[in-house]
Amino acid sequence: MLAIRLIAEPDRLDVLVLPVRSADSTAEGDTSAEPVPTAVAGPDGTADEATALVSAARLTGRAGEIHTQLRPGRTPGRLLLLGIGDGDEAAWRAAGAALARSASAETHITIALPAEVTAAAVRGLTEGLLLAPYRFRLTEAGDRPALTGVDLLLDDPTGYEDTVATARTTAAMTHLARDLTNTPSSVKTPQWFADQVATAAADLPDLRLRVRGPAELTTEGFGGILAVGGGSASGPRLVELDWHPANARTHVVLIGKGITFDTGGISIKPVASMKLMRKDMAGAAAVVAATVGAAALRLPVRITTLTPLAENMVSGSAFRPGDVIRHYGGTTSETTNSDAEGRLVLADALAYAVQQLKPDLLLDLATLTGANSVALGKRTAALYSENDELAASVLAAAEAAGESAWRMPLHTDYVEYLGSEIADLYSAPTQGAGSVLAALYLREFTGDLRDRWLHLDMSAPSWADGDQAEVSRGATGWGVRSLLRWLADVN
Repeated sequence: MLAIRLIAEPDRLDVLVLPVRSADSTAEGDTSAEPVPTAVAGPDGTADEATALVSAARLTGRAGEIHTQLRPGRTPGRLLLLGIGDGDEAAWRAAGAALARSASAETHITIALPAEVTAAAVRGLTEGLLLAPYRFRLTEAGDRPALTGVDLLLDDPTGYEDTVATARTTAAMTHLARDLTNTPSSVKTPQWFADQVATAAADLPDLRLRVRGPAELTTEGFGGILAVGGGSASGPRLVELDWHPANARTHVVLIGKGITFDTGGISIKPVASMKLMRKDMAGAAAVVAATVGAAALRLPVRITTLTPLAENMVSGSAFRPGDVIRHYGGTTSETTNSDAEGRLVLADALAYAVQQLKPDLLLDLATLTGANSVALGKRTAALYSENDELAASVLAAAEAAGESAWRMPLHTDYVEYLGSEIADLYSAPTQGAGSVLAALYLREFTGDLRDRWLHLDMSAPSWADGDQAEVSRGATGWGVRSLLRWLADVN
């Protein structure tokens, strides 16, 4: 990962980056820009040169705008003017991401930060610098960014060390979630995923791991996980990861859907829809990475993370449309669509959390429905909760982290669609509002934690077709940054 130093005196000025902010709009609606006074002055003449360039190049100062000025024979050899918009955290994150991509051919850059820069701005910049260059490749071929070092020029570097450390951990955990999600399913069996969790958690104190295999799942009655995983030669698992610091006052359970590959089962998907189904465990990746990150940051909140892991395959032992599944705790589901499998494994985990763990708060993240993207597009998760305070706090954390979510309704008059003639619940109604109905189904397993439960359907934003600010194409690691922000404030 990119090395970032906090310094007060520049010792290497190959490339100097100076911030430019958006100024007042003109009567015609065009936005002008102006250089930002920096905490540490650059070499003589660079400030005046930047002022002249802003006007000559007609810069707007929008976040991520970059203008490069070559200066042969002088120091620095290149002067980069970096747009930071209005200077809030989101703008700095976008600026850092644009800079990491634009300067990828450089080996080292120095960024002169404003005199009154906030910790939030430094965090945003650092996250953007670290997240944008991410690429997942299983080959050594291809060009890699040359940029290996960035210096942040400040008058008081020590005052921002914790901020940069938090941003670095957040980026590292986002990378972990992206790696887990991007890994091809020929490698990513349920046991492989459990092994990766063990490796990630190995050196962190107060972090305990339990992995249940098929025999334990059968003995304890996890019928949903067993049904979905029954068609695969790679048996299902239930990972339980517990972070329990001595000073924790609140217990949060995080649950992530972990379908390591989804063929749709007997209700098989078309090829085009199946190609990217290695991402169907992005919820599990997010909650695991957030928990490991919380342990690394020593956040004072107890977290128990559950990831029900299964491969939904087609075989003679696959569960059938019309089967009745008995979940943990005894509730039964009639399923007529084996491609609506995620809710079946989540139901087991939710019921177990409510009955055995009895947390204060219960959250689940899942790449649950295609209806998520139909309703909200490709960048926004659907959030469901009956708890206004909990919903508001998670939405605020997501906004601060630069991840998008939108609260959706839980219409009570849709509950009748969950009625089955032969079981307690019908798992996959077809009356429309697919994301809402899936959330309503999950709610049936929350018991007396119904008013302290929150569900995020994050199928759409878990994957990006192209680069956008700090998001790189492929798996996005959506949810890690939001969860770490939210967990840091839970009390």
